[in-house]
Amino acid sequence: MFFGRQRDSRAGKVVLVAVFMAFSMAGAFASAEESRRDDVSPGFRHDAWNDIRDMLYEDKAIEDGKNVISLTTPYRAEDAATVPITIAAAKPQTKDEFIESITLVIDQNPSPVAAVFHLTPDSGLATIDTRIRIDAFTDVRAIAKMNDGRLFMAANFIKASGGCGSPGLSTMDEARAQAGKMKMKFLASRMEGVGGQAQLLIRHPNFSGLQMNQISGDFIPAHYIDSIEVTRGGVKVLSVEGDISLSENPSIRFYFGDNTSGDISVVVTDTQSKIFKKSWPMVSLLAEN
Repeated sequence: MFFGRQRDSRAGKVVLVAVFMAFSMAGAFASAEESRRDDVSPGFRHDAWNDIRDMLYEDKAIEDGKNVISLTTPYRAEDAATVPITIAAAKPQTKDEFIESITLVIDQNPSPVAAVFHLTPDSGLATIDTRIRIDAFTDVRAIAKMNDGRLFMAANFIKASGGCGSPGLSTMDEARAQAGKMKMKFLASRMEGVGGQAQLLIRHPNFSGLQMNQISGDFIPAHYIDSIEVTRGGVKVLSVEGDISLSENPSIRFYFGDNTSGDISVVVTDTQSKIFKKSWPMVSLLAEN
């Protein structure tokens, strides 16, 4: 729901999803000769990425990301509602050259753009771990935009289905009561010279709008986290534009560089205009690990 550059328009999001679903229905009749997979889900639209790419990047060149960014995913997901992925940068962020944003695209999902991660040189390393929902067998893509505007992509195919409409793990009342509660864990860095690594855990149902109330039989209205901002000592480390394809109770691992100091603070907003805030002193994070 991030197509074009009109990301603040709710109406635009709704129209775009409708257009994409219409394209998907038409794509169900693609001939076998066009197939790139032997056993994809019914309705798999092989040209989905072409339309998504045009909407996001128009005619801009996208290069192979092998020396810039990589994507690690399961080939067959155990749970389509919580598929773990790792987007890894090949080298640390610097003032002169850094990954400015990473757009996570799930070709066959009803809302293909799962998230956009915005980074800075103070991010240390543009490596992100998170969990996503997969609605049908699909290609998943991470597109890195460099500070000079160049684009690089890594992509994997994942076999999973039904994740966007899968019932949540908690009851609706419990999920709403717990929404906005956060935890932060300090983790050992995977690479020297990039600062620390942390894992942010947020309680939130992230209702997709495609899930059904098991009691009433009605669809649960979409209600999800749409923005996350992480700072350390007032300096931005990471921000995220979220959507329905991030899993329930989002989990995000990220780095914070050596150039930052002080407490880590998080501000989260959701589509019901609720704001959640929390800060963690680094001393207490270190003491817990």
